Amino acid sequence: MTSRPFAQVDVFVSGPLTGNPVAVVLDAAGLSDEQMASLARWTNLSETTFVLPPDDPQADYRLRIFTPGGELPFAGHPTLGSAHAWLAAGGRPHARDLVQECGIGLVTIRRDGDRLAFAAPPLRRSGPVDPDVLRKVGAALGLQPGDVVAASWCDNGPGWMGLMLSSAQRVLEVRPDMAALGHHEVGLIGAYRGEDRPADYEVRAFAPGDGVPEDPVTGSLNAGFAVWLRGAGELPASYVVAQGTAIGRAGRVFVDDDGETIWVGGLSRTVIAGTIDL
Repeated sequence: MTSRPFAQVDVFVSGPLTGNPVAVVLDAAGLSDEQMASLARWTNLSETTFVLPPDDPQADYRLRIFTPGGELPFAGHPTLGSAHAWLAAGGRPHARDLVQECGIGLVTIRRDGDRLAFAAPPLRRSGPVDPDVLRKVGAALGLQPGDVVAASWCDNGPGWMGLMLSSAQRVLEVRPDMAALGHHEVGLIGAYRGEDRPADYEVRAFAPGDGVPEDPVTGSLNAGFAVWLRGAGELPASYVVAQGTAIGRAGRVFVDDDGETIWVGGLSRTVIAGTIDL
C-alpha cells in the first residue's frame, strides 16, 4: 500500500455540510481500474475522483470519476470539488483558468473569487424523450400528465433525462419508486414563484442504477438543464438553483450565461484533509 494525499470536499455549499461531498485522491498514479472502483464502492459517495498527470499538454491534470456503480466520463460537482482540492494542495494552473482533462475531453474551470465554475459541456444526446419511456418514468415518479411542462434528453456524460415540472413545489412533492425507475437517470426542475423564495429554481436528481438513489446537488444535471432550457428560451441568463431540499441539504448552484459560455458554479469547502492508504 502507498499513502496518498486525500481530501473530502463539500461542493455547492450554502453553509457547513449543506452540499454534496466528493472524495478526492490527489495522487492516483499507479492505481488500477479495480482499485479505483473498489474505493468508490467503499466511500459510498455519489462520486470519488482520482487526479492523474494529464495526457493533453493543454490540461493541468487528468481526472477519473467513479460512482459506486462504475466510471463516468464527466460529472459536475466532482469537477469543482477536485479542482478545489487540487488548488488547496498547491496545484498551479498554466493560466488563470484551470483545464481539466476527463472522459469527455477538456473542461475549463473559472475562478471567480471564492467560487469555481465549469464551462457546461455540449450535450452528447438531446431531443425529445420517447412517449412510452416518458410514461414509465412519470409513473415511477408519481407524476400526472399535467405535471410535466417539457421533457428532453440532457446527456453530457451522465445520461440525464430532464423533466421540467409545473412548479418547484411539485418537484419537492415527488416520491420516486426507485425500483420502478431502474436504470434511468432523471432530473427534475421547477420554478419558485413569489417574493419569499430560497432560489429561482428547485432541482432534484435520481440515478438509482448508478448506486445514487438521490444525488444531493448535481453539477452535470444543472449544466444539462441550462444548455437545453437556455436554448429553448425557458431560463434567464443568470439564476440560482436550490437542490437537496427534499433530503435535508441546502445546496446552491449559480448558473451564468455570458453569451459565449454557460458557467455552472458554486462554493466548495474542504471538510477532511489527510492521507489514504491504497
